[in-house]
Amino acid sequence: MSDAEVPDFTEALNQARDGWSAVMDMRFVRATRDAVEAELTIGPQHLQPYGIVHGGVYAGMIETLASSGAAIDALARGYSVVGLDNHTSFLRATREGKLRGTATPLTRGRRTQLWEGRIVDDAGRLVSTGRVRLLCLEPGATLAGETAAPK
Repeated sequence: MSDAEVPDFTEALNQARDGWSAVMDMRFVRATRDAVEAELTIGPQHLQPYGIVHGGVYAGMIETLASSGAAIDALARGYSVVGLDNHTSFLRATREGKLRGTATPLTRGRRTQLWEGRIVDDAGRLVSTGRVRLLCLEPGATLAGETAAPK
């Protein structure tokens, strides 16, 4: 399949932005089954008291990218996904500019997926990496007392 034939869900993800992605003002720039990319411009809402990007921003960005990619894959089978584990490492402090994150699958099984994320700064320097393990939920599965379904 050529790049032109690969379904891209970027527009749909940006139109459905809510919750964490909206508050962080994160915008998707590519979203396919094999890679999800997004960026954000660092603002006051991203900083911790020392004036550097809060680690939760990196962890949240990596989890959002991985979850979105895993969901694109799972939805094709009628499944949804939830995160089981997020391990994010902070490699370089950042105060301003843009952050660009990319997540790609390491493995996509019938019940779980493992995705790896990388975030770089304006200069292309690696500032954070992470891995997110996700559970694929069958149609009709219950999650926190309700039927699991994407909003």
